[in-house]
Amino acid sequence: MTTISKSMEIKAPLSEVFTYFARPEHMADQFPENMGLNIIPLEVKNGFGVGTIFRISGDFDGKKLEWDCETIDYVPHRRIVAKMIDGPFKRWEIVVEFEEINSSTTKISMRVDYDMPLGPLGGLMDKVKLKKTADRGMENGLYRVKALLEGTGSIPVYITLDAYRRVLKEKERLHCSVSDAIVTVLKERDQNQITTNLPA
Repeated sequence: MTTISKSMEIKAPLSEVFTYFARPEHMADQFPENMGLNIIPLEVKNGFGVGTIFRISGDFDGKKLEWDCETIDYVPHRRIVAKMIDGPFKRWEIVVEFEEINSSTTKISMRVDYDMPLGPLGGLMDKVKLKKTADRGMENGLYRVKALLEGTGSIPVYITLDAYRRVLKEKERLHCSVSDAIVTVLKERDQNQITTNLPA
């Protein structure tokens, strides 16, 4: 079995960092665009919690790979664990753990454990190329997420950091999902525009 692990401190509150990682499709932001990585939620359970199934596909060093994962452990603001349930590896599991350093800094630790197929040949291929590529990819990915959440990178789907933070505040205030918070923010904006445009 091969284990790759990395940790990093991100200057963002625990709730923001956890909310970002709780969405499986955000995993794609951690990898270079040329990999064409896609993460598609197939079955969402408990607000992306335990039982959520998602598909990962992409170009890994010239080889197209695809596998399905299931979230098997989900402790809000502490830990998310997903494992492969169908795919090319003998075993593949990712563990993401969160630790609040202070109100504006979060430590994130990621660990991927996997076994390559093809017995000793797979192990040799892993040692020669895949482990090094995966190790570098995880580190670069964490730097991308760090830049994104600290406001020095770009937010996917063209949302500003301020807007993302507002959505997270609404989520906390309303005790709802990110999607519901976005809908609430948009409704309030629309209602304010209607009220402002009413004749006096």
